[in-house]
Amino acid sequence: MKTIYDFEARTIKGTTKKLSEFKGQVLLVVNTASQCGLAYQFNELQSLYENYHEKGFSVLAFPSNQFNQEPGPREEIETHCTLQYEITFPLFDKVQVKGSNIHPLFDWLTTMKRGIPTRSIKWNFTKFLIDRNGVVIKRFGPYSKPNKIAPYIESLL
Repeated sequence: MKTIYDFEARTIKGTTKKLSEFKGQVLLVVNTASQCGLAYQFNELQSLYENYHEKGFSVLAFPSNQFNQEPGPREEIETHCTLQYEITFPLFDKVQVKGSNIHPLFDWLTTMKRGIPTRSIKWNFTKFLIDRNGVVIKRFGPYSKPNKIAPYIESLL
């Protein structure tokens, strides 16, 4: 059975990162968009990261323009996220989160935890909680506020 550790992705800096580098951590994988009305969630994601990182937790943010809310190049995305939201958790390069060019990670995530009524991601800020063994435990919709996910994170730490 595959785990998140079987995948790799390009970082916002353009280098390839094996997700096995996060082995043993609890992860929250999120498709993001800095121009989205839900971008305020960056603040809550950063708060979760700060509160639990020392205990073995990380947020992995994957920008996507599939909903036309992340049009800029990776340098612009990085600048916006670090200056506007002061994020310090790992930020990856833009990916496709649905459709025929879906990134393999998101193909696996949406296969492991389907949405309702389909497995496709319907909007920005869909979140996937991964346990320390690299297994998808739960999927949260775009409107699930990150601070409400804290008890699930705590249970896995």
